[in-house]
Amino acid sequence: MKKKKIIIISVVSIVLLATCAHFFLKASPSDSFQLSTTKLSTNKISTTVTATGTIEPITSVEVGTQVSGKISKLYVDYNSVVKKGEILAELDKTTLQSALVSKELELKSSKTEYLYQKKNFERSKDLHEKNLISETDYETVKYTYETAESAYKKIISDLVAVKTNLSYATIYSPIDGVVLSRAVEEGQTVAASFSTPTLFTIAKDLTKMRVIAKVDEADIGSVKQGQRVTFTVDAYPNDVFDGQVTQVRLEATTTSNVVTYQVVVNAPNPNLKLKPGLTANITIFTMEKTGISVLQTKALNFKPDTKAMAHNGFTVSENIQISKNLGENEKIVWQQDGKTIRNKRIKIGDSDGTNTEIISGITGTDQIITEMKTVSLSEVPKSDSSETSPFMPKRPGSENSKAPKK
Repeated sequence: MKKKKIIIISVVSIVLLATCAHFFLKASPSDSFQLSTTKLSTNKISTTVTATGTIEPITSVEVGTQVSGKISKLYVDYNSVVKKGEILAELDKTTLQSALVSKELELKSSKTEYLYQKKNFERSKDLHEKNLISETDYETVKYTYETAESAYKKIISDLVAVKTNLSYATIYSPIDGVVLSRAVEEGQTVAASFSTPTLFTIAKDLTKMRVIAKVDEADIGSVKQGQRVTFTVDAYPNDVFDGQVTQVRLEATTTSNVVTYQVVVNAPNPNLKLKPGLTANITIFTMEKTGISVLQTKALNFKPDTKAMAHNGFTVSENIQISKNLGENEKIVWQQDGKTIRNKRIKIGDSDGTNTEIISGITGTDQIITEMKTVSLSEVPKSDSSETSPFMPKRPGSENSKAPKK
């Protein structure tokens, strides 16, 4: 009796274990998966570099003064439109005019002395040739003449300098343009002893601006002259402005251990919306291709799980020769053809991270696998005839709910 009882308990245990194994293994999410595929498409790809910069005129001139003095008259103000040669300001000329009069008088006196010594030298020279005066007297007359000549020529040179300084007291515009800044007021004294003080800053043409952008050292390698640029400014947040890289400067700037390089971007400004000093948020298109065949980049990274696919009825047909000795810019992708998965070698071009240019290897009808998604229990459709363990407790009323309604 005891032996029979043991046998019954053993049989029941085996049935319980088999039932539980059947229930849990059947519901295992690893038994079910979905393949995501894609095809070649015609699209565009691009890579970009972003940076910030400052808008400024392409040509701007700082107008200063080479002489010291008091500003006696200003003829222009901020935003004044000026022409080349137009008078911008005048310095007080009293001191300079006095210096000019003084030099003119010195020149007159020096000229008189020079002419007198010249005639005296010519007479002495004739007498010396006739041996009527001594060598010492002749040399003394000659020395006096040459000294008077040098003094006369020096005064002429000084007079030219005085006249030039007087002309500098009138400040002219060197270019056609617009006055961006004015650093002086009437009555203010400017000193030009050690450096030239700036009185005005004039921009040549505000319809042609540029952006001086600071590009990080990690991105500068891909930035080249001629690349397309778009940028925005906070003053017009809904407007996108176009430009082009015109120069990549080699000089590096280090700020707080961050190395940047200056990139010059031309910025046409026909509507005069862009103003000097505005901050521009620029996007440099370092690579652009349109109308090319592309494939999702994640398809290049897919590798099939051979065991899982075989368990679900798929056949992985891998040609080993295709996967060997990959050349430059060659990759392996996997094509789905019904229940068969096979590898293909393709040649790729540029990529923007999301899509990759496909040069050869596949056609537009090929279904290329991008990923294998495991389907969870909640995603597997439940059948009304699904099996349940006879040993699991039943929900109250479940039997009644299955009973046919009368």
